[in-house]
Amino acid sequence: MNSKSNTKQLTKKIISGKFKNVVLKLPSKITTRSSKSIVLESFFNTIQFDIIDATFVEVFSGSGSIGLEALSRGANNIIFMEKDRDAIKVLKENISKTDESACEIFSGDSFENIKAVISRLKKNNQIAYFYIDPPFSIREGMEDIYDKMIKMIASIPPQLTKLIIIEHMTGLEIPEKIGTFKMKKSKKFGKTSLTYLV
Repeated sequence: MNSKSNTKQLTKKIISGKFKNVVLKLPSKITTRSSKSIVLESFFNTIQFDIIDATFVEVFSGSGSIGLEALSRGANNIIFMEKDRDAIKVLKENISKTDESACEIFSGDSFENIKAVISRLKKNNQIAYFYIDPPFSIREGMEDIYDKMIKMIASIPPQLTKLIIIEHMTGLEIPEKIGTFKMKKSKKFGKTSLTYLV
């Protein structure tokens, strides 16, 4: 028997809304990092009812727990962006427990796929929330991830954007201005922070 099948499957539940208590699988901690419940609660308390009928883009989505939480709370269209194959497998499984017709996955490099996502939003006349939770730069091969993320944010057309939310390491200084976007607020949760740009 291989040792992999002995490892306990990591899970988390959808906190609120029509899919409340649906159990979502999480990919391996080695490749992805799940957002803490306290961070999610704070975020959804901030946007509350604005999420209803909204379009929500989860960049570096991993298990999709944030996008699916948004779906559960009334968003009607979720776009997931993820590169890791194992994470995509888990993401598809998680989506199947909710409303597959409302979800779309752009698999591959998010920095390249952002153009396709922007085209999709333009075509459908959608204004979206962008939730960006990149791998922490302390991971090997990720040293320039935040520089690339800042360039990516600057490339997003403001007319297609309701709000940009970055989940990041607390020590990271996010510029007050990125492209046409300005920092609205930043909130710390221990090692993790949420920064809002409008």
